[in-house]
Amino acid sequence: MDQPAVRSTESEALANLAAVLRLCQAGTVRCSAITRRPSAATVRAVADVLVAGDFYSDDPIAAFAWPLLVQGGGLARLDGTRLVLTPAGRRALDRPPHEPVRAIWERWPKHAPLDELSRVEQIKGQKAAAALSAAVPRRQAATAALRHCPPGEWIGVDTLFDTIRRRGPRLSMARSERGLWKLYIEDPEYGSLGYDGHHDFAVLEGRYLLAVLFEYAAPLGLIDVEYVPPAHARDDFRHMWGADWLDALSRYDGLTAVRLTALGAYATGLTSSYEPPKPVAPARGLEVLPNLDVVSLGELPAADRLVLDAFASRTSDRVWTLSAGSVLAAADVGRPPHELTSFLTDRAAHGLPQTLTTLLDDVEARLRRVRDLGVRRVVECADAQTATLLAGDRALRGLCTRVGERHLLITLADEAKARAALLRLGHPLGPPS
Repeated sequence: MDQPAVRSTESEALANLAAVLRLCQAGTVRCSAITRRPSAATVRAVADVLVAGDFYSDDPIAAFAWPLLVQGGGLARLDGTRLVLTPAGRRALDRPPHEPVRAIWERWPKHAPLDELSRVEQIKGQKAAAALSAAVPRRQAATAALRHCPPGEWIGVDTLFDTIRRRGPRLSMARSERGLWKLYIEDPEYGSLGYDGHHDFAVLEGRYLLAVLFEYAAPLGLIDVEYVPPAHARDDFRHMWGADWLDALSRYDGLTAVRLTALGAYATGLTSSYEPPKPVAPARGLEVLPNLDVVSLGELPAADRLVLDAFASRTSDRVWTLSAGSVLAAADVGRPPHELTSFLTDRAAHGLPQTLTTLLDDVEARLRRVRDLGVRRVVECADAQTATLLAGDRALRGLCTRVGERHLLITLADEAKARAALLRLGHPLGPPS
């Protein structure tokens, strides 16, 4: 067997979360509107921003999982086929990253976009009616497995399997004995898992656990992992009909041991607080010129390139040009100038020129001159006297704002109360237009 690789995931996960959210912010993360699975191009884009790359170079695991994790965690939602940040996702960029990681793990069992076993393609028949058990209790049982892991200590996956079988909660993949017969390898008749000896915990429940641990817990930094290439890593399925030609039953077969991290202990509720690792100061690898060019002095991390792409126009491989227009355009989609200021201050080799600080101060001043107050419903009165009467009513005046002589503005949050007040006053609005 190959020498195992060991990945300490905690620090990289905290950085990867921000990088993936930045990708969503840039509008380059696309998923199927039906299945919510990431596209092949998106998987490649995510793999490019992962600070230590994926676990295997030829079969994405973390790069596939991250778009699903931010969806399940409520940090991004589909707008057509494009993932866009939710308000929680935008707030996550300004919060200590361990807090949204914990929120993702807590929310994910009930909101995961797909059944994790579907990624174990060699087990077929999963779409058959009544084949698989309900996904939410199954996910909850799988996530509870982490609480059986001693923090900071390695535990072999087969030992973990045995612990889960003894201590629970019960993990069952098939809805019933009948459902078990619908699952099979290679052939629905001869390869069915319903045959005596074919339904082994490691084959079905174990593969599901490996998928949850390797594809979701590890990218989030909850467990460190020891792993080898999946081909011929496990032979617990060789007794099944049609399995002798398979190199592996799943892409997760190479996972050999896990170690619960401090972040994992925090996310699973084993500890009430978390002390993040001391951040490494970013390299000062940018030169910001008085003409507003930003020049990379070396190879930039992909996440840094995303930030520059959001605020500036790339004019060559290593040069970005800032302008009032580019910074204003970034602000218009929710990227405030102070984000750019902090980013460049941390990375500029020789500080920021006066021309740039003047430009950013001017943009900040422009942004303060107008403000989006949100969507309002406009109520038009027949005359100024009616508008005055309604705007001054005790029940209504806190729910509306008078604009001009004959118009009232009502926030959508207050619309129901405002309609009720208008009805009591004898002025029903009727159905919304």
